[in-house]
Amino acid sequence: MNASRFAHLCSAAVRQSLVGAFVVVSLLSASQPLEAHGDVKGDAAMPVNSGATGPQMTVYRSASCGCCTSWGSHIVSAGYRIEDHVTEDMDAVKKARGISPQQASCHTAVVEGYVIEGHVPASAIQRLLTERPNIRGLAVPGMPMGSPGMEVAGVEAERFEVLAIAHDGTTSVFARY
Repeated sequence: MNASRFAHLCSAAVRQSLVGAFVVVSLLSASQPLEAHGDVKGDAAMPVNSGATGPQMTVYRSASCGCCTSWGSHIVSAGYRIEDHVTEDMDAVKKARGISPQQASCHTAVVEGYVIEGHVPASAIQRLLTERPNIRGLAVPGMPMGSPGMEVAGVEAERFEVLAIAHDGTTSVFARY
């Protein structure tokens, strides 16, 4: 994802609020065994619950994205294991996985052959892995306030949709939050 797209998705005010939210999440998750995996060159390592027995999820993110690590904490708390890959060429990651600009968010993950784009709740991912529909994956376009990793104290959560991405790139609503 290029810098201008990131700036559009995450305004300076939101980024400032997310720093505080990230600190709180980091402090709350400090009691879990955490370790870093993958190409960790970012400002903060993605949390990885070394005791988790759930599916392995590979997460691609930029080094400066605090909300990505907050989303990672949400995923780890649901029992997933994370392999973290920090890259500054998120556009290439998204293109290789068939994510259109209209479906894009700040991070991209892959779990059991499905692509997970953005702040998709763990409950939607669990439903995906249980039902195993013939789709490319799930996306929460943009960065809706209140979605996992985008929670900010004192800011009302937005309603948002999780989209199912078909193999031809079309989307349909998978879940509403």
